[in-house]
Amino acid sequence: MPFDYTLDFHTVNFREHPELYRVGIGEQGVLLVQPYKGEILPHWRFKDAAAARESSATIYGLFEAYLKDHDFVGADMARKFLQMGFTRARRYANHKGGKKYAGPVPADKKGQSGAHGRAELPRTTHPDVDKVEAAAIFKKKWDEAKVHPEYVKQKAAFQEKYGK
Repeated sequence: MPFDYTLDFHTVNFREHPELYRVGIGEQGVLLVQPYKGEILPHWRFKDAAAARESSATIYGLFEAYLKDHDFVGADMARKFLQMGFTRARRYANHKGGKKYAGPVPADKKGQSGAHGRAELPRTTHPDVDKVEAAAIFKKKWDEAKVHPEYVKQKAAFQEKYGK
């Protein structure tokens, strides 16, 4: 089942209502699903390798804690923040100021990832090496999370119970 952007994300507590959560594709919902956004976002930093190292370790620790508590939604959200650390650091490495697309996000697409019909801006010819390293740090933790045996087990059980 696709990620449901029609939910009232201001009122739904996904810890209390995991049946409403959908894994979706990639980072879908990462900045919407509460209370996890509020728990993980304060630790998310990618401005340089040092920040990425500390941030990714903290978020991976949250990922493991959610798994230990059998809270798959929390673990999946932590996995999404690790993924987003990689993608955002790469974006800032490749695009001066981190702006990837021309023009604003259409009002009806806010909170959703994608180009939404906007052209991609040119990439820099000299990527920011510190951001490249930050991206690699997040990528390593994201890759670990995706194949973590307990995550794989809980994801399968969640999707069996609530759907993909």
